[in-house]
This record gives sequence, structure tokens and C-alpha cells, in this order.
Amino acid sequence: MSEPLTNEEKQTLLRLARQALELGVRGAKLPRLEFDSLTPSLRENGASFVTLTSHGNLRGCIGALEATQPLAEDVREHAIAAALNDYRFPPVQTGELRGIQIEVSRLTAPVPLEYNSPEDLLAKLRPHVDGVVLKDGPRRATFLPQVWAQLEDPEEFLAHLCAKMGASHDLWRRKHLETLVYRIEEFHE
Repeated sequence: MSEPLTNEEKQTLLRLARQALELGVRGAKLPRLEFDSLTPSLRENGASFVTLTSHGNLRGCIGALEATQPLAEDVREHAIAAALNDYRFPPVQTGELRGIQIEVSRLTAPVPLEYNSPEDLLAKLRPHVDGVVLKDGPRRATFLPQVWAQLEDPEEFLAHLCAKMGASHDLWRRKHLETLVYRIEEFHE
């Protein structure tokens, strides 16, 4: 991630996410993204997660860990996916749109976190700062830094992350897992 986004860039991304959400839920086609009107930060490849909430409750969250497309396009794609493709929830319906709030998280590139033991891993995690990715062969899962607000204890955080990955909750204690960390720049409507 390069420089922090300006307030205007954040507002542009939120506007693009809202437009994508509303058109996607209605089954309409997105207009072509006008790259000429975007700042260099919004045109460069970026990784994002889009989180949807309704009345303070999670309603969908989808994103990418790797920057593979322009940030503005990444946000639009994930706004639609969070509304329609998060397996934990039924697709967002048109009648819900007014009650949905959008949060965008722009990610830094994940970096490996080297550790020697489960205790060392716990000591190196930075609650409320790090997003964490656990990998075990083809399985992987991540929690954004915002999840620390619900799971403040690092042991509980890792246990839930293992469960999200489809593994036993104590796998992080029994096996050396590939662990990566990243930071985010978060903003919302």
C-alpha cells in the first residue's frame, strides 16, 4: 500500500461500492469504470475487503488478500460479492439496501510472521493492529484487524481462525502453520 488515501479518494470508493451494491442487488449491469476520472491511487492495483452491516450486524464480507486489479475495481467487485456471494448469508434483497452500511478495508500486502512456538506466535501477534492469515496446505483463512474487537484474547482469535479454515480449533498449537500478517486502512459510510 502506498500513501494513505485522501478523504476524497475514500468517498469515491464508498460511492463506487454503494453504486455497485445497489446495481448488483437489482441485477443491473455496472457501468464501465471511468479510469480517467480516478486518482493514481485508485487506478493502481490494490486489495480490499468490503464489509456490509445491517443494524450493526454483519450482513456480508468478501475481499482479496492480493492486489490483482485496480483498487476501484476491486472495491466494486467485492461490494457485489459481499451482498450476493457470502455463503454465510442469504443474498441481500432490494428492500434491505437502505439499511445496509458499507465499510471498506484497503490491505497492505501480507507478510510472513516467523515464529518458533505457539507461545512465540501469541507474543508476536499485535491485537487490533494485525490482520492475520493462517495457512495449512490448501486451506487458509483470514480475520481482518476489526475482528479483534470481538475476539480480544489471542488464543481465542487463533482458535476461531482455525475453525474458519475448517480445522480443529487447536491446530495452531499442534502444528506450525504458515502465518501472515497485514494492516488495513478502514473507512465507512
